Amino acid sequence: MKLLNVSASPHLHENVNVPKVMWTVVATLIPALIAAYIFFGWYSIFLTILGIASAVVTEAIIQVATKQELTISDGSAVVTGMLLAYNIPPTAPWWLPVVGAMFAIAIGKQIFGGLGYNPVNPALLGRAFLMASWPVQMTTGWTTKLANLGTSTVSGLKTNIIEGGNQMLENLITSATPLNLAKQVRGDIIDGTAGESARTVFHQLSSVDFIEQLFWGNIGGCIGEVSAAALLLGAAVLVYKHYIEWRIPVSYIGTVAILSWFLGGIDGLFSGPILFHIFSGGLILGAFYMATDMVTSPVTQKGRVIFGIGAGILTVVIRLWGGYPEGVSYSILLMNLAVPLIDRLTPEKVFGYKKAEKTS
Repeated sequence: MKLLNVSASPHLHENVNVPKVMWTVVATLIPALIAAYIFFGWYSIFLTILGIASAVVTEAIIQVATKQELTISDGSAVVTGMLLAYNIPPTAPWWLPVVGAMFAIAIGKQIFGGLGYNPVNPALLGRAFLMASWPVQMTTGWTTKLANLGTSTVSGLKTNIIEGGNQMLENLITSATPLNLAKQVRGDIIDGTAGESARTVFHQLSSVDFIEQLFWGNIGGCIGEVSAAALLLGAAVLVYKHYIEWRIPVSYIGTVAILSWFLGGIDGLFSGPILFHIFSGGLILGAFYMATDMVTSPVTQKGRVIFGIGAGILTVVIRLWGGYPEGVSYSILLMNLAVPLIDRLTPEKVFGYKKAEKTS
């Protein structure tokens, strides 16, 4: 008689573990780092290295001090430090990624017990801490090589501004991120304090030339968020390998697209610049690399859609009416806190069971 081996599920195993996933994520983030070097120079790489080193060292010190198993080789601290650095300006002081990465690991991760126990994304918590503590350093110094941009679009924007006599908008073009520019110009138009030149500027933000600059990354922004092309290239690898699931990015970006088109224009409803809002700021980075974090996102399929829609709504609300031009970080953090409730309200069907039939 042939004996059968009996074991607990799961019965099918895939050769995937935490280090493999984390180091793959690091590899897929390299194209964005290359883009940062192209547009911002070597200093952006230096800041990224500082963020990674600070995260790894902080985790090692805490684990040694608390007599835990040393897990810095699994790559999770590297991912946290890298993403934290990707969320700061390219000309930030050197100590900013150091302090941010230390806070992200110590307060955002290790204080809860390490990887798998943190309720929110550590890198985003570190960024929120930096924004609250040093808002000037986190919201200025967007341009290095960008100061010499010679694209027809940017030159055209400057021309329209100068002809309109609005010096403030000229300063915004050369020093602000596209989202900040759009927010301030749109606010002036709605308040009735801007001239026709401001309308021209706002409409040109959704022109083909400007969207092309946004897609490739030839604009002001944080180190790792500016090149949508580089981020999508890396994200495609993660989706192909099933390390991230499509529901959160699609529902998140789709919600932002629909609501920004519906509410984000200056010519009434359904006049907002859709592609501008998709490729501006940290939406692509957040949707594919932060909102999909396995620890802090829902485990149910319906829950992931709800998570993405909720993050999209919060992002658009903050972008259009909040005090900051960007809303990705705070929207994901807030939805992270709602994950236990979302999972509880969207249970998956249990295999092997069916609903009991009603008896009369």
